[in-house]
Amino acid sequence: MSDGGNQLLAPGVVAPILTPFEADGTVSHPRIVDHARRLLKDGCVGLAVFGTTGEALSVAARERTATLEALIEGGVDPDLLVVGTGLTNLPGTVHLTRHAVDLGCRACMVLPPFYFKDPEEEGLFRHFASLIEKVDDERLRIMLYHIPQVAGVGIPVSLAARLRREFPGTVVAIKDSSGNWANTDALFSIDGMTVYPGAEPPLFDALDMGGPGCITAMANVAPEPVAEAIRHYVEVGREAAGPAMETALAIRLAFQGYLPIPVMKGLLARRLDDPTWSTVRPPFLPTDEETVKVLDQKITKIMAGR
Repeated sequence: MSDGGNQLLAPGVVAPILTPFEADGTVSHPRIVDHARRLLKDGCVGLAVFGTTGEALSVAARERTATLEALIEGGVDPDLLVVGTGLTNLPGTVHLTRHAVDLGCRACMVLPPFYFKDPEEEGLFRHFASLIEKVDDERLRIMLYHIPQVAGVGIPVSLAARLRREFPGTVVAIKDSSGNWANTDALFSIDGMTVYPGAEPPLFDALDMGGPGCITAMANVAPEPVAEAIRHYVEVGREAAGPAMETALAIRLAFQGYLPIPVMKGLLARRLDDPTWSTVRPPFLPTDEETVKVLDQKITKIMAGR
């Protein structure tokens, strides 16, 4: 079972924050600062910046560094930020990682190099080992990021375990977005590794195993139910957390059939009366307003029934 002593953040839900754009496609610093503050106010214990939900691989390195600086200058505590820094090349990953560490961010969430498929595990190990050696900073904390169905390259349990053994003060957590509970369960066997599932369905099982919570995209538009479920689980127990968890799962179910990033941006545009929030970068396309309206009504009905 993982050791809670190495948890990065307080128990709770971490939001992989959306990246808002201006109408001209540039990153909107005012909107991301406002959104970050809102998510933390509404119960998130941390923010994962420039993950998949944040359209990270559609955002240039210089845009990422400027946006991270804007978040912190806007009053967001860097100790609550887990920053996505993984690229297909080592120098770029080192640059983004060192920048996040220098700003005092809590951790870096790092994908494996994912362009060349079916890499040997030893090659992946050397990539992460080289990253740690080149950043060369005892403040560095790494959350491995396993999302093979999107990246095309994953982080095997054996590799995660080896990295944890070799770099116990640095490799401290993993986000498992594979949707494969057998894989998540196996990760909990790694001594001292904090494990975050990337969605709500396995949350209770993960909490039972000693996990601190989850990192879920749904937190961008409905953080309260899952935050409440984790809080009740920790303070009272699993049974007390059941009703809030049912609400969180119902909201996730309502999203099935939609592309989550465009539709979540559409929801925020509707709720904030700010059409610019619906802006996405290609290859995504904005979700039409009627579709967003129908989904918003479904979510409102689910929340009203809590």
